[in-house]
Amino acid sequence: MLEIKTVEKPDERRDFPQGHLEAVHLTGLDFAVATFEPGWRWSESVAPIAGTDSCQVHHNGYVVKGRMHIRMDDGGEGEVGPGDAFVCPPGHDAWVVGDEQCLLYDFAGQMATDYAKAKGD
Repeated sequence: MLEIKTVEKPDERRDFPQGHLEAVHLTGLDFAVATFEPGWRWSESVAPIAGTDSCQVHHNGYVVKGRMHIRMDDGGEGEVGPGDAFVCPPGHDAWVVGDEQCLLYDFAGQMATDYAKAKGD
């Protein structure tokens, strides 16, 4: 069965401090478009909602614009920017670098279904 949806009309939107995500749900694919404003940091904006010390969501992402720094719980670090595809396992903090909004697409599914939701939601 062919399914087509536009991200311009997402199935849901989740707002959190200094950002939001819009999710499209299809059979076999939960796709997220995430927008993070300058000053956004996971440990400050999303951790209070998630109730965990670090992000426990797996990401398969692509950065459309802006820059984001990622620090893994094991100490590994990296920065992603426009045109970068990345895989980030659970156990990390992340923050927007600079004064430009960061826009990324996430294909892994868990961001679209679980990100920025309180436990039990």
